[in-house]
Amino acid sequence: MTKVRPAAAASASLWERDKEVAAIERVVDTLCADRSSSGRVHLLRGDAGLGKTALLAETRRIAEARGCTVWSARGGETLRSVPFNVVRQLLQPALLSLHPEEAREYLGDWYDIAGPALGIAEPGEIPADPQGVCDGLVAAVTRLARRDWPLVLLVDDAHWADQETLRWLAAFVERLDELAVLVVVARRPTEVKGDSAQYLDMVAEAAGQSVTSLSVLTPEAVAGLTRATLGEHADDPFCREVWAVTGGNPYDTVELLAKVQDRALAPGESSATELRPLNRSARGGGLVTRLEQLGVDATRFAMAAAILGAEITVDQAARLAGMRHEVAVRCAELLRNSRILTAPDAVAVPADGGGLEFVHPLIATAVYDSIPDGLRKAMHGIAAQVVIDAGKGLAAASRHLLQVHADDDEELVEQLREAAREHLAVGAPDAARRCLERALREPPAPDVHPHVLYELGCATLLTSPARTIEHLRTALAMPGLDNAKRVDAVYRLSQALTHNDQLEDAVRTVEAEAARQTTGPARMRLQAVQFMWEGIYAGETTSPGRSQKLSTLAATCTGRDNAERALLILRGFDAMTHGENAEVVVELCDRALVNGRLAPGLGWTDPEWGLELLMMLASSYAYTDRLDRAEALFNEALRAYTTAGWSGGHLAVAHAYLGLGLRRRGRLREAEETLRESLRIAERVGRGLPLYWSAICNLVDTLLARGHTQEAWEISEQYGFAPPYPSTIVLPDPRSVRGRLLLAVGRTQDGINELEEAEKAAAVRGHLNPVMVPWAADLARALVTQDPARAARLASDARRQAERFGTDTAIGEALRCAAALETGQRAVRLAGQAVTYLEASPCQYEHAAARVEYGILSRSASELHRGLTLARSCDADGLADQAQTALDALGTPAVGLVPGQKRR
Repeated sequence: MTKVRPAAAASASLWERDKEVAAIERVVDTLCADRSSSGRVHLLRGDAGLGKTALLAETRRIAEARGCTVWSARGGETLRSVPFNVVRQLLQPALLSLHPEEAREYLGDWYDIAGPALGIAEPGEIPADPQGVCDGLVAAVTRLARRDWPLVLLVDDAHWADQETLRWLAAFVERLDELAVLVVVARRPTEVKGDSAQYLDMVAEAAGQSVTSLSVLTPEAVAGLTRATLGEHADDPFCREVWAVTGGNPYDTVELLAKVQDRALAPGESSATELRPLNRSARGGGLVTRLEQLGVDATRFAMAAAILGAEITVDQAARLAGMRHEVAVRCAELLRNSRILTAPDAVAVPADGGGLEFVHPLIATAVYDSIPDGLRKAMHGIAAQVVIDAGKGLAAASRHLLQVHADDDEELVEQLREAAREHLAVGAPDAARRCLERALREPPAPDVHPHVLYELGCATLLTSPARTIEHLRTALAMPGLDNAKRVDAVYRLSQALTHNDQLEDAVRTVEAEAARQTTGPARMRLQAVQFMWEGIYAGETTSPGRSQKLSTLAATCTGRDNAERALLILRGFDAMTHGENAEVVVELCDRALVNGRLAPGLGWTDPEWGLELLMMLASSYAYTDRLDRAEALFNEALRAYTTAGWSGGHLAVAHAYLGLGLRRRGRLREAEETLRESLRIAERVGRGLPLYWSAICNLVDTLLARGHTQEAWEISEQYGFAPPYPSTIVLPDPRSVRGRLLLAVGRTQDGINELEEAEKAAAVRGHLNPVMVPWAADLARALVTQDPARAARLASDARRQAERFGTDTAIGEALRCAAALETGQRAVRLAGQAVTYLEASPCQYEHAAARVEYGILSRSASELHRGLTLARSCDADGLADQAQTALDALGTPAVGLVPGQKRR
């Protein structure tokens, strides 16, 4: 038990906290011992008043004594709706101490992404991606931490931190294995729900065993604290009553003893009966009564401080309370003397211009809750104007605007709409949603109402497709949207339906709106969107004669505007999936470009069309052997999303399709790396979405090509790569890939069944491209012994379709399949023809496989050597082993090995 508080200690709340302080000393010493050591999280958990803030102040003292840099911040009960509030407190002092150019240099590419959220840079024109902003904040702290080692981050009252900060904190603590930073988080065990609770659980998981759960003080500790405060003459009955009245809560104990001193009570048994009434004045109604005893002015000033919540200055509180400056100064002094307000402590960030804060959050809560509802709403309205007049903008004022009384105020609706736009610009869609939902409760004027719903639907598109659907459907059912905005609302509604796995509803929604439109750009855009969703729909229902209608419409397009370019892309993709001649596909896709590049307004981050259209374009090039053009587009997507800070679903898709391009090129190790990154991001966005399927399907396909069959199976089991499949098309076809996987692990009949399902699904959709939906070759090989006639028919059909499509890869792969079904010289001849075609193909893995198969059939060491070299260049380990085994059987030395070197 700490009997005498050291002079440098933070407060009397450190009594009986020797073990807790020792634990903090250990984690700080570990941080300071080695710059290359891993960081860690230390969690302080306890109910209100148990001394979490005091331990954080002691952590600061210990860390600074050891030469650490300490950044600190605190959540606030009335500030949870302020996005990035706590992380701004943490980072702004460090960043503002730098010259602007120096800050830009430290943050690098992340400056324009994270800077607006931190309040040190102006936002861009495009709404920021929340995940990108989160990643930018992680990068910002990471880079600054390396400069300021040893660095300690203190987060107090994390249960009241804003959701955006908690999302960042949960992401940041995952990086501590590679970053020497100590993060100390203090929180109450309850009071958090939803996503915020999930983020705090992730922080707790990162802390592991490094958790301090605070308990109340023992009677002995309270007695020691009482005598240290009031004198050694405090008798045992009095000390026991102090403990009984406060329940051993350190905050209540300290406050009670201070009141005993104020009243000059003798600390003896005769005074013990007065302790309970005194204690009631420390919280709730008792505290409010004590506050009212200080006078009307002091009460109004304290209420104004509670409304402001943070950065409380005398001038702002005076304006909000409606009092003269000199009166406010006296009130502030009176409230300080009464231990209701104080100067900011060592853990909080000092307020601008010198400020005040409540001695304890319990006091702030009691004062705020004591304000009558009508008065509180009116004061929030005045506070909003105070914030606006201070030049902090509507986003900063929005937490007050959210609380004002609903009263058909058109100006308030416009302020909330503008605040929502500001929140979206810095990557805080949930804050924007709250503003727009509050605007609806005002309510807006009839002509404004559908616009607010439209904006609300746009704000929730990335985070809640189901909610977006509701808002946009309501907006479209109301009069007021002009035609251009109506068309855009229909498009966004169809996007939300697609993201919510309601693709058929998306198709019908766009189809119905297109029928309402007269001939012109708007109708053409909607027709293109309908064709786009139908083009990626994996179900059986499409509009009758869809491909013919698309072909007829595209035939009139010259590519003079983006609607026509979209139709050309869609027609090219449709032709590719149906296995039409590849030259026709490429010609259509080329006409959609402007001088070989994407047209203005049709870029990867342009909102009018979305990424699906451009992925169709790039995929068409990828499956027509124009891999240079496909890779250029995939890499452009990756650069665009990275530069814009879009590190959620868009980046996951970009990595997935870049991996597809690398897989087709035969750069299998690189493909695996980028696909694993795609899967990591997709997991963060959410399982089951189409982007998730793109990542996992391509990764399994790549691992099979590398010969890593067991790993492919483990991945498929871990991530649920099995039916039911998504309603959108995934490239390559997941049924075909899973069928190949099942065959590879020896589940032959299951593999055949899966490939037959792929056959049925492809027939329904008319997907006859044997490269994009490669079920036929694998099914033919699987059936060669049990049903050779059917296997031969499958191989013959695949060859006919490949020749119709006309690419070297398609024809070469069809010949490989045919050779696998034959024997003798016919097999050798077909394998040789496959090599000839695939040698001209850009798909190096397929070329390598053809060489190895030809070498085995022809017993040609030279062909096997060439196949082995190609397999190794592709990192196709299984194929390389197959070639080497064949060479060993021929008695040929290993290629590229020195004596004593092991084969892979």
